[in-house]
Amino acid sequence: MASFACSFSGRRHFSRLSFLSLALITAGLVTGCGKQPQAAQGPGGSGAPGGAGAAPVAMVSVQPVVARQLVMEQSLVGRTAAHMVSEVRPQVGGIILKRLFTEGQNVKAGQLLYQIDPRTYEASLESARGQLAQAEAAVLAAKPKAERYQNLVKIDAISQQEGDDAVATLRQNEAAVVSAKAAVRAAQINLDFTKVTAPISGRIGTSSFTPGALLTANQADALSTIQQLDPIYVDVTQTSAQLLALRKQIASGALKAVNGRVPVKIVLEDGSDYAHQGTLEFIGTSVDTGTGNVSLRAMVPNPEGLLLPGTYVKAVMPSAVNDRAILLAQSVVTRNTKGEPVVKLVGESGKVEERLIQTGDAIKEQWVVTGGLKEGERIIVGGASKARAGQEAKIVEPDAAPVQAPANAASAAGAR
Repeated sequence: MASFACSFSGRRHFSRLSFLSLALITAGLVTGCGKQPQAAQGPGGSGAPGGAGAAPVAMVSVQPVVARQLVMEQSLVGRTAAHMVSEVRPQVGGIILKRLFTEGQNVKAGQLLYQIDPRTYEASLESARGQLAQAEAAVLAAKPKAERYQNLVKIDAISQQEGDDAVATLRQNEAAVVSAKAAVRAAQINLDFTKVTAPISGRIGTSSFTPGALLTANQADALSTIQQLDPIYVDVTQTSAQLLALRKQIASGALKAVNGRVPVKIVLEDGSDYAHQGTLEFIGTSVDTGTGNVSLRAMVPNPEGLLLPGTYVKAVMPSAVNDRAILLAQSVVTRNTKGEPVVKLVGESGKVEERLIQTGDAIKEQWVVTGGLKEGERIIVGGASKARAGQEAKIVEPDAAPVQAPANAASAAGAR
């Protein structure tokens, strides 16, 4: 019995020892897994590269803010319009005998375009000339008779009434001559109208009528249309709000007005610049109540005929002069989460600063800065992507700016 008890007690003691050993082994494993190798710590013992409180220096290249004179330009869209347009219509009726031009070609003012059958108008002219000859003959007969009657009246050989009747007949015959001459001129004009000529020089379009067609005087349908394309008009529009803002800036002295003839540069619909420069000829005197726009018209040379009426173009013209304009490359300006333009610069303390700015128009690859910067400040143009606000900045040459230098040798060793 005693032997059994001793044996049971020994097993229970062994069981306690086994559980205790297992617990110690488990604790040792957890402790060993949580330890980091001493060699991974930096020289400062903090485990952070570079030692406690050490921050890297931002190596950047800068560019000073410089104000300069800038001619402010506005780009307005519009379409071209012919300088002169003439619709060719007949002024007398008749049958077309000939068409004497090539469609789509340039014609000169006075050039013969159509020939209308002239025979009836030639006959009318001959008739008018005959009536004129009769009237002139009547005058030849009435004039000496009136003179003789006046002499007879003086010697009381005939009555005064007979003398007055002879003079009246002469005057009637003279009036008939004037009327006959006018009829001859009218007949000659109608005969000339059988030759339909170009009223202006320009490019003629297609012919709506062919030989053999019957025309009527002053008909509604034009025979063809001539457009003068050199020079050519460019009609654009500007909102009244833009015009008002520009005038306010000029009135405040922020901008200077452009004086004299305003040059206009034309940009074609494929984005290329047109070879010839025009001038602004007209600024509208009223605002369109439907669109709120003001019309502007420029005149542009078109010797090669490249611009056709209705072509979509952009007109770039100076609107004012800014004597203290600040321009920044678009690559230097970034946007924050609100979409506001931000730049980085090196402040007077030598640290990196982030600043909100205000931008205006874009000129090619540059922004016009309207607020937030002063002349002489140093804008970061290289290495800005790795520079942080409040960081110490070291100014280097532009080709070295993108490199981020460590704060000291110890941090470099810790990084390795």
